[in-house]
Amino acid sequence: MLAAESKVATKAISGSLNANSTGSWKHLVEPVEPFLHTVNEQLLRQVHEFDPQIVPYAKYALKGGGKHLRPTLVALAAGSLGKVTDAHETAAVIIEMVHLATLIHDDVIDGAEIRHGRPTFAANWGNEIAVLFGDSLFAQALKLAAGFPTPEVCRAVAAATETVCAGEILQMQHRRKFQASRRDYFRIIEMKTAELFMLSCDLAAFLSRATAEQRAALRQFGSAFGAAYQVYDDCVDLFGSEAEAGKSLGTDLANGKLTWPVLLTWERASAADRVELEEMTKNWQPAALSRVNELLAKYGTLAPALEIIQRYLEQGRQALGALPESDGRAGLLGLADYLAQQTGTLVV
Repeated sequence: MLAAESKVATKAISGSLNANSTGSWKHLVEPVEPFLHTVNEQLLRQVHEFDPQIVPYAKYALKGGGKHLRPTLVALAAGSLGKVTDAHETAAVIIEMVHLATLIHDDVIDGAEIRHGRPTFAANWGNEIAVLFGDSLFAQALKLAAGFPTPEVCRAVAAATETVCAGEILQMQHRRKFQASRRDYFRIIEMKTAELFMLSCDLAAFLSRATAEQRAALRQFGSAFGAAYQVYDDCVDLFGSEAEAGKSLGTDLANGKLTWPVLLTWERASAADRVELEEMTKNWQPAALSRVNELLAKYGTLAPALEIIQRYLEQGRQALGALPESDGRAGLLGLADYLAQQTGTLVV
C-alpha cells in the first residue's frame, strides 16, 4: 500500500533517492551492509515456509529487489544503542515482509504493471492471487513475530499493519477530493508510510532494551523521516525526472491521489484554475502533466513543499539528541541529511 515504493531497484532508498548524488548512498549504508545481506538471505529462506505449490509466487515476491530502507533503519537504530543482534535481523525480516505485502496490494489497487523494473505480482498472476498472496505474506510475518518470547513484537507489528491499511483506505476515500484539508493529507502519509519507518526504529529500540526516552526518540525519528520521505516522493512524481522516479511521472494524479503540491496549488488557485485542475484530474490524460506543471509553477508550490520536508527532517534530527553519540546515531543523521540533499534535485 505504499505508493512511495514504486521505484527502480537500482535507485537508492527504495528507488527515488539518487545513488550518484554528492554524498554517496553506498558510503552511508556500508557499515550495515552485512546486516542487510543477512536479512536478504533470511527473506529468501522464508520462501520455503509456504506451501510447495505457491513457492514460485513467494520467490518472485521476496526477490523483488529494492534497497531495504526499513531494515537499514532497524540496523542503524539498534547500532545507536549498542550491539545489533539476531533478534534485530528477525525484526527487519518481519517488517520487510509486511512492506512487501503492502506493495503487492498497492499494485492491485492502482492497477500498476511495473515495479522495480519488472512486471508486478498482479501483472503476472492476476489480482485475485495477488491479494491472497499479499495476505499470506502478512500472515507469515505475524507468525515470525509470534516466535519472540514476548508478545509485544507481534502486537506492535499487527498494530502497525492495521494503521498502514487504515491510511490507505483513507487515501482512497480522499481520491480526487480537492476539498480535503492539508491536515488529512499529512495524517494519511503518517499512517500509510511513516508507520513502518517508525516501527523499524521502535522494534530496534525495544530489542536493544532502550530506555523509555530513547525509545520515544527513535520512534519520533522514524515517523518524521518516513513522512519526509513520502512528501519527497510525492514531489518527485511532479518535479523530478523519470530517471529519478523509475516510472512515468504523474502516476499519483493518474490514480486520483492528490498529493501536497497539488492540494496546495488548488488552495492558491483562482476559481478558473481550480476548475481546470479538477477536470484534468477527473479525466486524466498523460499529456495533461505539462499543464499541471504550469499551474504548479504559477502558484509556486515547490518551495513550500520542500520546506515541509526540511521541517520533518529537522524534527527527526532534534529527536536524536536524546541518544548517545555513536556510529548508528551518525548513520541516522546521515539519512536525514541525504534526503535533505536530494530535495535540491527537484525543479519546476
